[in-house]
Amino acid sequence: MAAQQSLNQSAAIDFLSEPASYGLIKETVERVDTHCSIVFLAGNHAYKLKRAIRFASLDYTTIEARQAAVHAELILNLRTAPGLYLATRTISREDDGRLTFEGSGPALDYVVVMRRFDQAGLFDAMAEKGRLTASLMREVGRMVAQFHVGAQQMAKFGGSEAIGRVIVDNERELNQAASLLGEAPIGSWGDLARAALTRLGPLLDRRRDEGKVRRCHGDLRLANICLWDGRPTLFDCIEFSDDISCIDILYDLAFLLMDLKLRDRGDLARATLDAYLEKTPEWDGVPAMQLFLSLRAATRAYALANAARRRRSAIEAARLAVFAQYHMCAAVEFLADTASSAIDADQCLDTRDSRL
Repeated sequence: MAAQQSLNQSAAIDFLSEPASYGLIKETVERVDTHCSIVFLAGNHAYKLKRAIRFASLDYTTIEARQAAVHAELILNLRTAPGLYLATRTISREDDGRLTFEGSGPALDYVVVMRRFDQAGLFDAMAEKGRLTASLMREVGRMVAQFHVGAQQMAKFGGSEAIGRVIVDNERELNQAASLLGEAPIGSWGDLARAALTRLGPLLDRRRDEGKVRRCHGDLRLANICLWDGRPTLFDCIEFSDDISCIDILYDLAFLLMDLKLRDRGDLARATLDAYLEKTPEWDGVPAMQLFLSLRAATRAYALANAARRRRSAIEAARLAVFAQYHMCAAVEFLADTASSAIDADQCLDTRDSRL
């Protein structure tokens, strides 16, 4: 019964939507909905509430789970964004029924408190405006390398077995979106990915044994990098799944490189990788990079396909569908040895000019 009660977050959402909850009088509160959270922008701060949802990789359906998640998010993101992440706060219900922060009554829910930043400083927004430069991305490459060097080693994760599970999980999710993504590309991708894993398995296991599997960011896309105090800052890392965050450091970096490549900024991807390798010479792992890039593109393909299905706007749904198909074809192309592969990579990527 308690778990069911925790699914209803309407009281907490109403409380967080009110300016008076933050001591504001004339200002308004902006709400931003994401896949797993609701973010309330109030004054100079952002308050992040975990949705009471359950997916294969996470379960936020109990108050206890959300409490653990907000504390984990704070601790893990302090590694890379100490200027952004401030605290966690409890939403309490008082004896008279009022809600308040850090009250004496029982906890109703929990939020992560962050400093608010200019959304124009998000790297995905900067990429769309053509504001990303080679110099800036070299700084990011060095920053990610420094983060990886100091990250906790996680020898119980990673290796060929873990990547095999990623392939299986991706195939399952891709097939659920086959009507949009196409059965042929999905089938070809699965065959190519398994062949690559057979070839690269010993390398992946050796890198795990050498300490190259660490507690990483896990979702290192342009959307999770921002400018803060004039410097690139990594934020919003994965806190809910060790399988997703405890990975080969080059697999972590691959998400960012894939994101740049699929925005037709291979030059910036090269600048990022070169700066990364200058800081931490991971040359032995570079042969696995095409597989890593392909896995990241496949993951984004089904995520975008699912997002397209949720959109009420037909125009927005169509835009996301094209972008999903583009990622699916790119996932195949990253692994294709020749132009005569089962899927013609050039034909697949013809959608790139219309993906945005």
